[in-house]
Amino acid sequence: MRDRRLILLLAAVVLIAGIAFFVHRRSTQQAAATAASAQQAAQRPVPVTAAQVQKRDVPIYLDGLGNVVAFKTVTARSQVDGRLDVVLFTEGQAVQRGELIARIDPRPFLNQLHQAEGALSRDEAQLKGARLNLERYRGLAQRKLIAQQQADDQASLVGQLEGAVQLDRAQIDSARLNLDYASIRSPIDGVTGVRQVDPGNLVRATDVNGLVLITQLDPIAVLFSLPQDDLPRVMNELAKGPLQVEAWSRDGATRLSAGQLALVDNQINAATSTMRLKAFFPNPQRLLWPSQFVKARLLLTTRREALVVPATVPQRGPEGTFAYVIAPDQTVSARPIEVELSQGDLAIVARGLQQGEQVVVDGQSQLRPGAKVAARPQGGPAQPAREMGRAPAGPRP
Repeated sequence: MRDRRLILLLAAVVLIAGIAFFVHRRSTQQAAATAASAQQAAQRPVPVTAAQVQKRDVPIYLDGLGNVVAFKTVTARSQVDGRLDVVLFTEGQAVQRGELIARIDPRPFLNQLHQAEGALSRDEAQLKGARLNLERYRGLAQRKLIAQQQADDQASLVGQLEGAVQLDRAQIDSARLNLDYASIRSPIDGVTGVRQVDPGNLVRATDVNGLVLITQLDPIAVLFSLPQDDLPRVMNELAKGPLQVEAWSRDGATRLSAGQLALVDNQINAATSTMRLKAFFPNPQRLLWPSQFVKARLLLTTRREALVVPATVPQRGPEGTFAYVIAPDQTVSARPIEVELSQGDLAIVARGLQQGEQVVVDGQSQLRPGAKVAARPQGGPAQPAREMGRAPAGPRP
């Protein structure tokens, strides 16, 4: 009985030991497989997008929002009172300076002109007779046949009639001017707006709305604002010569026109800390329209042979700005860089990179220093670094 118990105990010990050995062996194999899988994952190249550090001329722009204003705006109105006979333009028509656009009934002004001309003829005839009499009176006065006072009175009459003739001529000029005002002409080259008065209505020189609003659209102006901190840079470059300004659609997708900076306003807006600028643009295709909101881009200067990378290359870290640089063996390293400024989708690098080096543009979140990458150029398939212009180190065939 005792021997039987001993045998069962030994069998149980052997069974437990076997089970423990099997469990330990299985755990060791699983750990080894996990470690191998992790090692393989660590060695697997990370897909990234890469670009080459380049040197190029970079235009430096200052962007601001603005609105279009007409180069000139004039309300065409009557300068005399009368009935509007005819309107000679259609709404939205392009008109030239001096072009006849409307006519007021001219008959009252013709009557005034004829009356003034008749008065002039009458007074000139009276003046002629008075001068002849004055010559006779002076001769008679010299011979003591009439009193000197009578000759002096005749001279005074001649002076009065000369004044009357001058007044008649002024009235004729005024009547002719009113007759000319009866023909309403465009004061500028521009485009007519909505007609305010229809033919047949009585118009007056004191009417507030006038006949029509005429705006000059070519050239045209744009008012836009920039931060006041940009004032020194703008004034420095403006002192060197005229500055170019581009007008773009509000979403920045379409360039509408290119013009020239005309002026910088003489005051800073204290409420918004901005300065206002004005630029003139040619507008033959009418792409710019008064009160239209646009994006104005002031070309400040052009940086020659600047070292540039895509704007997504610089990364922020605890120790400052850095970029992932791809080595010839397709591993990456985090290199500190200094970015001078960003312009659109480019960043100008002051130091830290060399022309021709490959840098990571997209995919930085999956990278660590020393990681292998499968780099592809922007817009292209994944390929080794040597196909992107950087051959790996090693003996050449």
